[in-house]
Amino acid sequence: MEHQWPLLSYEKGKSTYETLQLWSQIVGKIKLAVLPWVNHSWHITLHITVTGLTTQSMRFDDRDFQIDFDFIAHLLKITTSKGEYRQFDLHGISVADFYNKIFALLNELKINVVINPMPVELAHPIPFELDTIHASYKDEEVTAFHQALLNIQSVFMKFRAEFKGKCSPIHFFWGSFDLALSLFSGAEAPKHPGGVPGMPNWVAEDAYCKEVSSFGFWTGGEDLKEAVFYCYLYPEPEGYKSGKIKPSEAYYHHKLGEFILPYSAVQQAVNPGDKLLEFLRSAYSIGADLAKWDRSKLEY
Repeated sequence: MEHQWPLLSYEKGKSTYETLQLWSQIVGKIKLAVLPWVNHSWHITLHITVTGLTTQSMRFDDRDFQIDFDFIAHLLKITTSKGEYRQFDLHGISVADFYNKIFALLNELKINVVINPMPVELAHPIPFELDTIHASYKDEEVTAFHQALLNIQSVFMKFRAEFKGKCSPIHFFWGSFDLALSLFSGAEAPKHPGGVPGMPNWVAEDAYCKEVSSFGFWTGGEDLKEAVFYCYLYPEPEGYKSGKIKPSEAYYHHKLGEFILPYSAVQQAVNPGDKLLEFLRSAYSIGADLAKWDRSKLEY
């Protein structure tokens, strides 16, 4: 039997996910402020650890520092290469509290970083320092979310290992709050139209400058009120949306423009990893064949 996959409920977890997304945007924007730009925005992402999410190492003046979400001890941790350490509890605090606490500790460490305090990729953003509305942190929802990320990352690693073309790390985008993996054909792509809330168009243009098949996991939102796996191809080839996607629970979501597999279908499967791999391989094959990728050169 595979390691048990946790139940995820969008209804129960929604308020916690929304708060975590905004906290992660604050941490991600700190990363954005101190690191040099990398194509496709790969430098700003967070990464999965055995205890939660991390920025990995960042250089500031004469030292490196790292920020970690510890979803086991339920702490925000800041560590430096000089042995300095700061932390605060994640329970019972709002986005505004989180913002004030993390910058107070950074300033105490003389890591004087300035970020744009407006959230991105949200329809009705509230400046971080003013947001006292989002203040939910439920241990059980966070624990399940973290365990799901670990399980998903393991399957994504297996899928990624089958591809030898250019591909991204398996990483967490804090803007859209999703775990993602992208595979590239090597071909140029048409200019992306942009239009993402709070994001300059050139960022989307850079992210989608090459033909790409992207896979990911998302906790859900107003258009899809459940945790799901997704796949899309940019630019989308003719016939993509009518492709014979597997497994049977998967489908094409016309509003989102993505193939979707409910997380619940994987969680309830006898072999969850196999179910997810079937979806990833099926969605990839549909797109790669229709877009005429040179699969003999891109795959092991």
